[in-house]
Amino acid sequence: MRNFEKPTRSIAVSRHAMAATSHPAATLTALQVMEAGGNAMDAAIAASAVQCAVEPGSTGIGGDCFALFAPEGSDRVGAYNGSGRTPAALTPGWFAERGLTEVPRTSPGAVTIPGAIDAWLQLHADHGRLPFADVIAPAIRLAEEGYAITPRVHRDWRLEETLLAADPTAARIFLPAGRAPKVGEVHRQPELAETLRGIVARGRDGFYTGPVAEDMVSYLRSLGGVHTLEDFASARGDYVTPVTTDFRGYTVHECPPNGQGIIALLILNILRRFKAEGDPQSPDRLHIEIEATRLAYAARDAWLADPDKADVPVGELLSGDLADRLAGMIDLGRALTDLPPFEMPLHRDTVYVSVVDRDRNAVSFINSVFDSFGSGLVAPRSGVVLHNRGQSFSLKPGHPNCVAPSKRPLHTIIPGMVTREGRVEMPFGVMGGYYQAMGHAHLISKVFDYGMDLQEAIDLPRLIPKPDGTRVEAEHTLPAATAAELQRRGFVLVPAEDPIGGAQAIRIDWENGTLTGGSEPRKDGVALGL
Repeated sequence: MRNFEKPTRSIAVSRHAMAATSHPAATLTALQVMEAGGNAMDAAIAASAVQCAVEPGSTGIGGDCFALFAPEGSDRVGAYNGSGRTPAALTPGWFAERGLTEVPRTSPGAVTIPGAIDAWLQLHADHGRLPFADVIAPAIRLAEEGYAITPRVHRDWRLEETLLAADPTAARIFLPAGRAPKVGEVHRQPELAETLRGIVARGRDGFYTGPVAEDMVSYLRSLGGVHTLEDFASARGDYVTPVTTDFRGYTVHECPPNGQGIIALLILNILRRFKAEGDPQSPDRLHIEIEATRLAYAARDAWLADPDKADVPVGELLSGDLADRLAGMIDLGRALTDLPPFEMPLHRDTVYVSVVDRDRNAVSFINSVFDSFGSGLVAPRSGVVLHNRGQSFSLKPGHPNCVAPSKRPLHTIIPGMVTREGRVEMPFGVMGGYYQAMGHAHLISKVFDYGMDLQEAIDLPRLIPKPDGTRVEAEHTLPAATAAELQRRGFVLVPAEDPIGGAQAIRIDWENGTLTGGSEPRKDGVALGL
C-alpha cells in the first residue's frame, strides 16, 4: 500500500480503457481516439505520432518502431519488427576508408532506413479501426498549431543545443530563438505537419518514395552517405514470432532478435533461480540483479545481431542450462571481476506507449530515434529528424553484429507483454537504451516477485551496470546504506548521468473487470483511463 505522506503518485485505475505514455498530450490523444470508436492499435499509433511532435528529441518519423499486440484479451500475442536496414551499398570499407573504428553519431553512416512509418501503416491496416487520417490528425494539428514545452522535454532539448546548432535545418526548426524552447513556450513544426499530411494522402509512398524520400536521400548523400531511393522504396518491416519465458506462473513475451528483448528473458531466467524475499531493494537483491544483468549483457554483446545476416543462438540464450551456469557464477560476497567468455567474438531516447481498450485489445508500442534528436541531422524540406540507430553496429570484422549491406543493427528498444492462463495480463515497456532489458526484468520481478503495484515498481530507485568493469550507475535516491554495502562488495557506484529509463504499464484485473496503470515519474507523462 502506498504511503500517502510521500510525494509520489497513485496508480491509475479505470473500468473501460486506459493509456499510459510519457507525455500528457499523447495519453489524452489515445483516450480521445478510443472514445471516438478507435481501438487500442489506433490509440497507440495516434499517441506515438503525437509524441513525434511534442517530444521531438525522444522520437520521430525518422526512427524505428516495434510492437506487441494481444487481440481481445487473448494470449495470442503478435509482434512487428519495424526496424530499418542499412543502405545496400554500406560496407565496413566505407568506415575504414574514413579511418573510423566506431560509427559516429552524426555521420550519415549512422542513419539506417527509418522503419516507423512502415510499421504504423502496416499495423493500422491490419489491426486498426478508424481511418488513418483520423488517427494522425491530432499529431498534424499539434505540429502545425503548436504545443507547449513540458519540463522533461525542455531539459533533454537543452542538453542537445550544440548538436542541433551544427545542422542548419535542425537549428532553424529546433532552436528558433537560438536556444532550446523553455518550459511553457510554444513550438511548431510545420514541415512535420506537411510530411504527415503527405503520408495520410499517399500512404507509404508519402514517405518512402517521392519528394520526402528524395529530400532524405539527397541530404544524406550530400554528407557522403550511400543511401539511395531504392533503399527507401524497398524498406519493409516484418511480422515476427515473439520469444517467451515463464516467470512465477506468468508468460513474458518479447520481440525476437535483432532486438534485445531476449536478453530481458535471460535476466528473468537467472533471477528465477533465486528466492525473492525481504526488501526488494536490499543489497543482496540488487547485487543479484546487477550481476544477472552484467552476465546477460555479455551474452548480448557477443551474440545478438540481425538473424537474417548472422547465426543468433536463440535456443541457447533461452536455455535452462545457460541460466543455471550464469546464476551459479553469482557470489553474494563480492562482485564478479571477470565475466565469462562466450563462444562468439565479442546505447537512449525513446517513447513507449501502453494501451488497453474496452474489448481488452492490448498494445505494447515503442518508437525511437535512439539518441536525443537521433543523429542531429534533419532533412531540409520534410523536417524529418534522422535517427542514428546504425551506431549500434560493431565495426569488428567477423562480429555477428558487424555492419553490412541491408542489415539491421542490434536494437535496444523492446516492448513487452505478459499473459497468464490463456489471457493477456499486462502490456509494459521500459525506455532507456541499453538499460531496457534490465528495466524489463527489474519491473517484472518487482511486480510478480514482491507484489508491488505498477506505480510503486516504476518509482523505485534505479541502477545499471556500465559496460566496463564493475562500475554501476546509480540514481541519487538509492539509500546511502545500500550503496555503501554494494561498494564494500566490490561494485564501484557512480552517479547516474541522467535519470535512468522510463516505464509505462497497464495491468488487467480480470476478476473485477478493471484496469490499473503506472507512468514514469522521471518523464512528463501520465496513465489515465476511461
